Amino acid sequence: MKLIGLDIGTKRIGVAKVDSDTRIAVPVGYFVTDGSEWQEIGRLMRVLETNQVVLGLPRNNSGAETRQTEYVREFAKELASRFPEAKIDFQDESFTSVEAEERLKLRKRGYEKGDIDAEAAAIILQDFIEK
Repeated sequence: MKLIGLDIGTKRIGVAKVDSDTRIAVPVGYFVTDGSEWQEIGRLMRVLETNQVVLGLPRNNSGAETRQTEYVREFAKELASRFPEAKIDFQDESFTSVEAEERLKLRKRGYEKGDIDAEAAAIILQDFIEK
C-alpha cells in the first residue's frame, strides 16, 4: 500500500511518499499553494497509484488547535470534495518543521523553505505509519 503525506501551509505544501512494504517515508518535494495544488495532488495520486493521503495536523505547544489547524481541516474538506475516492487521515505534526530543519542542517548542504516542508511531510508520514 502506498500513501502520500502532506505538510499543508498557506504558501507551500510539502510532499512525501511511503510504500508500506519498505515503511520508509521519503520527501518528494513541494508545490506552491496557488490553486494548482489540486492538480498536483491528483497527479500524485495517479502516478503513485494511491488514494490514501495523510495530512499533518498542527497544534500549539499545549496541544490545543490553532487557526492553522482549522486551515488544514478546511483543506481536508476541499480535498474530499475534489477527490471523493481519497481516504484522508490526520497525523499530529507538532515540531516537525523544527526537526526537519535540524535534519537538513546535518546534511551540510544548502536547502530552502520548500525542502523543510518536504522533509516535514516525510516525518509526518513516518510517524503515521509507525503508530
